[in-house]
Amino acid sequence: MSPAELARQVRLLEIATRHIVTDVFAGDYSSAFKGRGIEFADVREYQPGDDVRTIDWNVTARAGRPFIKRFSEERELTVMLAVDLSGSGGFGTGVRSKRELACEVAALLAFAAVRKGDRVGLLIFTDRVEMYVPPKKGARHTLRLIRELLAFEPTHLGTRLTAAADHLCRLLPRRSLVFVISDFLSDDLTPAMRKLAPRHDLVALDVGDPRDFKLVAAGLLDVKDPETGRTMVLDTSSRRVREEYAAIAKQASEERKQGFRRLGIDRLGLSTDKASVHELVEFFKMRERRRSR
Repeated sequence: MSPAELARQVRLLEIATRHIVTDVFAGDYSSAFKGRGIEFADVREYQPGDDVRTIDWNVTARAGRPFIKRFSEERELTVMLAVDLSGSGGFGTGVRSKRELACEVAALLAFAAVRKGDRVGLLIFTDRVEMYVPPKKGARHTLRLIRELLAFEPTHLGTRLTAAADHLCRLLPRRSLVFVISDFLSDDLTPAMRKLAPRHDLVALDVGDPRDFKLVAAGLLDVKDPETGRTMVLDTSSRRVREEYAAIAKQASEERKQGFRRLGIDRLGLSTDKASVHELVEFFKMRERRRSR
């Protein structure tokens, strides 16, 4: 991709995503995700009905009458976008590939985060960590992240989620909001997520394509695994072949979903043939409803 073409793509993505963030879901993003916790604000005199557990005994002793501590939510977040750019991301039978969908979603989340004053970082991974950009604030930093995503050419094709998880555990000492954007075609999914889930607010954005789950009758097809290079011939005219393919894909998808549920990880499925913004808005609203219970 030439520098001029890259600049044009970045600008187009910036215009499209900023419009969506401003008009559609920035408020939902803000409500759906907490900051790191609560921080001390000030003290005030105790009033009947106040929680006695918040009494500041040091101030109370000095003043000779009870005072309580007041706290405010620490709104600022550290947001990490962990994006899978392995070989399978190049697949897509709709208007865009899975990689293009991942970049679009990452841009939406980055602009929503920076609009609320959060720090945003980027980790690009395959079967190893290919690039890490530490979290920072600001629109210029966000545009840099998007440029890196659009222009980056990974050196490896496989997927190993544990490599990304290990890296994030080392470099994010405080609890952060981590979006893992991937098709999760990895044998080490559960160990990797088990490392991250206790330490961070982890969200799995599962990008897919309709043909990941259903074949069309198109006769004999030479297919190639984009990560391993293995090839095979599929007779898609056979109903039995199509049904077996769909059953295997469905089982793998259900196992991933169950694995996320067991670990308490929120998951959102996204598809290359659908507008991602509507799914994200509904997902944010679900998080907000659960938070307010």
